[in-house]
Amino acid sequence: MLTTEQLRSVETLVAEAAAAELMPRFLAVEARHKADGSLITEADLQMQERLFAELAARWPQFRQLGEEMPAAEQQSLLRQQQQGLWILDPLDGTANFASGIPFFGVSVALIGAGEVQAGVVYDPVRKESFSALRGQGAWLNGEPLQLEADRRPLREAMGMVDLKRLPAALIRQFAEAAPYRSQRSFGSVALDWCWLAANRVQVYLHGGQKLWDYAAGSLILREAGGSGGLFEDYAGTPVSELVLEPRIGLAATSPALFEQWDGWLRTAMQGQ
Repeated sequence: MLTTEQLRSVETLVAEAAAAELMPRFLAVEARHKADGSLITEADLQMQERLFAELAARWPQFRQLGEEMPAAEQQSLLRQQQQGLWILDPLDGTANFASGIPFFGVSVALIGAGEVQAGVVYDPVRKESFSALRGQGAWLNGEPLQLEADRRPLREAMGMVDLKRLPAALIRQFAEAAPYRSQRSFGSVALDWCWLAANRVQVYLHGGQKLWDYAAGSLILREAGGSGGLFEDYAGTPVSELVLEPRIGLAATSPALFEQWDGWLRTAMQGQ
């Protein structure tokens, strides 16, 4: 659906929009709560409006679904995605952004034929642009991202684990007998996937992320050679289609490490 050159154009417009709409508002922002309790800022809305306009100007044939849209409209658009649909999270990590924590990003994915075809995740603080095209690879600032076969045992891995949405019994397991070397959680799902793709962390678990959170980032990880993805439950039932309902993100930087990670989680859940 996109060429490599067109993907680079998306990266450029996202970076320019973030520089104009996000960074001037960082550390000088007022936030309010949405109906679901999450935060929204003027930056979210202005960034979405700008990206909608610029993507429509370049690719009028593709429709657009953004996080800051009514749920009924999102559902209607998703049912019509066969010919191409942009999925936007204009500011992933709004709570960080509103709190002055420099870890947030912009996520743009193009889906079609029931699959994510292209993705861009941009970190405007570090000026890191992660991107991928289905079947063609993943890149960081234009340089290929390729995970080598990781033979480290799980106990030596760095874990990226968001405890907020996990079952209480599983949280206790992590507190009492974590299987990895150390754990982090930074507050931006889109960047979580990309940091896996860059091998900054090696195993990942998030208990409830939505389509605009994971669409671009999960493709970037897969194209870099990572393993895992989206699941319906902790028994490892994979998600077979793109939906709006929250999904469990479970991944690792290699198939061998994913097998260890998935096995530990299954055992931990069965023991409760």
